[in-house]
This record gives sequence, C-alpha cells and structure tokens, in this order.
Amino acid sequence: MKKQNELDDALYQEIMKHCEEGDEAVEDDDYDRAIHAFQQAFDLLPEPYQEWEASTWVLFSLGEAQFFNEDYTAAKESLAAVMHCPGAIGNPLIHLRLGQAQYELGNLVKAKDELMRAYMGRAKKYSMAKTRNT
Repeated sequence: MKKQNELDDALYQEIMKHCEEGDEAVEDDDYDRAIHAFQQAFDLLPEPYQEWEASTWVLFSLGEAQFFNEDYTAAKESLAAVMHCPGAIGNPLIHLRLGQAQYELGNLVKAKDELMRAYMGRAKKYSMAKTRNT
C-alpha cells in the first residue's frame, strides 16, 4: 500500500533514471551534463516539491554538481531550496556544501553559520555513535 506522500512508482523510476545519469556524469567530471540530468529529475517532482523526500536528494545533487561546476550562485540557490525539503535541516553534508558556496560568494557570515551547522551536526552524530558503542 502506497503512503500519502509517496511518489508513483513509474515517476520515481523516471526520476531515478535521471539521477543515475547525473551521478555518472559527476563521476566523469561532466558537470554540465550532470546539472542537466538532475534538473530534469527535479522538474518531474510534483508541486509543492517541498513535500517530497526525493526533492531533498535531487536538489542536493543538483546543487553539488553546480558547486563542482563553480557556479556558486546557482549552487547556493539550489542548496538553500533544499533546506525547505524533508530531512535537510541538520544534515551535515548539505550544510557543508551550502557553507562552501556561501564562502565562495564572499558571504562569510552565512558561510560561517552553515559550516558551524555542518561541524555540529557531524560532531553530534559522532558523539551519539560513540555513546552507543561504549
């Protein structure tokens, strides 16, 4: 039985196909092709995109490819949009990449804030794992 906010299987598979193409392009350092593939995946998400878990990883992947392509403005916009998606706030990797984009754009106060969130999020995960293992 499908959950209320779960994507249709055919749509999910189409989004995954584009994301796999994007991932392969990133591995080949072909960031323009990766950006195109991730944008195609994002365009398939129903509105409001913020309700879908898939939007978190699709937008993050798009923002990361834009960052690697040194389009820091586009990366900042995509990564800031991710923050309105499920599970993004507190994710150390998302905060790290957004902080890096902010830094590259000279937004040092915002960069510091995001990089601190990344650091604290990672430290929290590490301390929780260490507590469980002792």
